[in-house]
Amino acid sequence: MIIIGCGRVGAELAVNLEREGHGVTVVERDRLAMERLPEAFAGRTVLGTGIDDEILRRAGVETADALIAVTNYDNTNVVAAQMAKEKYKVKRVLARVFDPKMQEIYQEFGLETICPTLITVRLIEDALIRAPGAAGGPGATGGPGAAGAGAPGASASGKGA
Repeated sequence: MIIIGCGRVGAELAVNLEREGHGVTVVERDRLAMERLPEAFAGRTVLGTGIDDEILRRAGVETADALIAVTNYDNTNVVAAQMAKEKYKVKRVLARVFDPKMQEIYQEFGLETICPTLITVRLIEDALIRAPGAAGGPGATGGPGAAGAGAPGASASGKGA
């Protein structure tokens, strides 16, 4: 699996996927961002941008089962995903897209996207509907429970369940 972007999401995803036994390669253009990976990370790292053919080939895109683009830049994520899907025929390709309006357009072109903006909005709306103090789950405060994986909006399309 190739992960484009080693921010908080990319680094956490890389560690989790590796822990589950997947071979993981992280592509990141900022050397300092790679420091988010723990010393025990046994996956590969490639310094460079995820929209450069040479970098993608060095990361193993030609034999990758999946590519997940999670940089902070929608355009980079979409271009990397499109390259992986169309040019290199990677079986599973996901792109994080922050802009909900653009996400719809990208989906029309056949890209599988995840929109954290929509997911966050739905989680907040869900938390507001519940009784005061009921919000919770990973990354939330206010008590155990609710806003974890599988919450409304946490679908691959970002459009809800």
